[in-house]
Amino acid sequence: MRELAIVNALLVDPASGRLGQGALLLRDGAIADIAWGGAAPETGEGKRRIDAEGLVVTPGLVDLRAFLGEPGAEFRETLGTGSHAAAAGGVTTVVCRPDTDPPIDDPAIIDFIQRRARDKAIVNVLPAAALTKGIEGREITEFGLLLEAGAVAFTDGAKALRNPQVMRRAMIYARDFDALLMNHVEDPDLRGVGVMNEGEFASRKGLPGIPVEAETVMLERDIRLARATDARYHAAMISCAESVELVRRAKADGVRVTCGVSINNLTLNENDVGDYRTFCKVSPPLRHEDERLALVAALAEGVIDVVVSDHDPQDVETKRQPFSEAANGALGIETMLAAALRMVHAGQIDLPVLLAALSTRPADLLGLRCGRLTVGAPADLILLDPDAPFVVDKRKLKSRAKNSPFDEARLEGLVRTTLVAGRVVYEADAV
Repeated sequence: MRELAIVNALLVDPASGRLGQGALLLRDGAIADIAWGGAAPETGEGKRRIDAEGLVVTPGLVDLRAFLGEPGAEFRETLGTGSHAAAAGGVTTVVCRPDTDPPIDDPAIIDFIQRRARDKAIVNVLPAAALTKGIEGREITEFGLLLEAGAVAFTDGAKALRNPQVMRRAMIYARDFDALLMNHVEDPDLRGVGVMNEGEFASRKGLPGIPVEAETVMLERDIRLARATDARYHAAMISCAESVELVRRAKADGVRVTCGVSINNLTLNENDVGDYRTFCKVSPPLRHEDERLALVAALAEGVIDVVVSDHDPQDVETKRQPFSEAANGALGIETMLAAALRMVHAGQIDLPVLLAALSTRPADLLGLRCGRLTVGAPADLILLDPDAPFVVDKRKLKSRAKNSPFDEARLEGLVRTTLVAGRVVYEADAV
């Protein structure tokens, strides 16, 4: 493979927090040399050069939670369309949810995902395996065989594991493999028929609410079980200040607990539902603005470990319904970075800290070498113009579905180029 030099860049290494002018040399799919201070690395014959003047160069994002459709829901998304949307959003590694049809609960299905990804995807696609067989919440899957086949974590996707005995058994089993368990923390009994955040706004809209206790009761249960079993446990997405405090206390006690937050809950609140906008019907629901601000502060502090897109494409027929009947889910993978940069522009969080939650920390949770600017790390990189303004047009999004809660939103931050293993897989159209 030819060498590729990226020069005149503002390098941001989220793993160390270092930020400064510099240049990179890429060779054979990896970072071969880094020159901080602006000097260009030496390159050999057949070199290619990218002038990144005015752009930020940083590791590609690692998204721990995205629904990519295959197998069984190709009308919503495919590995091909989802990977193109990911590349346009600066995401170079995607963990796909296992709640497909059939679910990813067998090594043969993992093999299918891997082969399809090699043929169709332009970014790295890693399968998460089902936590329980058939995602029915009754019997845990064969963790050892699934890990051997290539699974990177275990989750039942958008379904919470409600049976505490099954969760306890899963944690004990996973501990022996040091496997990562990711649960969707929303008690279905406490959620009931709720469709949005419980509170005054829901009452004025005449919609049944979902209390924060639907999240915190299950989260506290899982933390207690993780403490008792010493398992690696990850709360897939939290959405309120009380959950932040539960995680904070657990970490202080040495429990092996981490947590994520959806870009939706981090940048939107219940008022964005407006006049029953079903594109803003998500799980967990958009909360009160005070809860959102608590999440932002927890991310800046490091209590929240990762930011996920919660990319969940939905068919038009499932969203063009009365709010109470519409399906949960929103597009997120293509707009996640630009939406997250709202917090940087508002002075709420530093850019390296944000990028660590989008790349380094999720990579560390999965034991991956990406997410850092170091010699030998994979050359999965993005060239970002953090101040470039644009208006989101759902018709131009690369996902097969169009249910974006940011449709017509004014955002700042365009990915100009995305590289995977040193190869350019996406270049933005010239303005």
